[in-house]
Amino acid sequence: MQHPAVPELAHTRARPLHWVATAAAVSAVVALTGLLQPGPATAQPAAQAAPADPGPAKESRPAPPPAAPGTEGADFPLDCGPADAVVQDEAEGDLDGDRAPETVAVVHCDAGSGTPPRAVYVLTAGQDPKAPPRVVATLLDPLEQRSIDNFAVRDGVVRATLLGYSSVDIPRCCPDTEENVTWRWSGKAFLRSDPARSAGA
Repeated sequence: MQHPAVPELAHTRARPLHWVATAAAVSAVVALTGLLQPGPATAQPAAQAAPADPGPAKESRPAPPPAAPGTEGADFPLDCGPADAVVQDEAEGDLDGDRAPETVAVVHCDAGSGTPPRAVYVLTAGQDPKAPPRVVATLLDPLEQRSIDNFAVRDGVVRATLLGYSSVDIPRCCPDTEENVTWRWSGKAFLRSDPARSAGA
């Protein structure tokens, strides 16, 4: 019997045990490869911040004009003796066109009875916010012995009906004359509708 020139290698002969071992090794490699591979990406991209809504554009508005002064604390040039000065009526308006309203006050003494004469004064605010208002003009002097009706301030003009007496014999309770007048700022003084009369500032 002739032997082959090349001896038969023992591992070239397939045996069942060899195939089982090979299959197990391949399975192990596949399983290990699966474990080492990175999983699917789970990180979500950062949400982009929505730009803040600026809202509707704000319109620039002019500053509101200052408030007209009140009458409390005003030193009215009215001699009432022991009685108090009483503000019967008041109205406000920009009388000189500077966009700062003035207050016009109708004032009389608290006589307790009868019809004491009225005075009309123009007040402005003090420079110090805590300061009382200042009397800057007298439109109607109480020496004129007049009462007032239909008092108003419109369009920078002071308007009133002056009630008076035709003689000293007319009772002070019952005026028998009337005159519709206005006062308007001229730049230097308040001019009454009667050109012969004016009130200095």
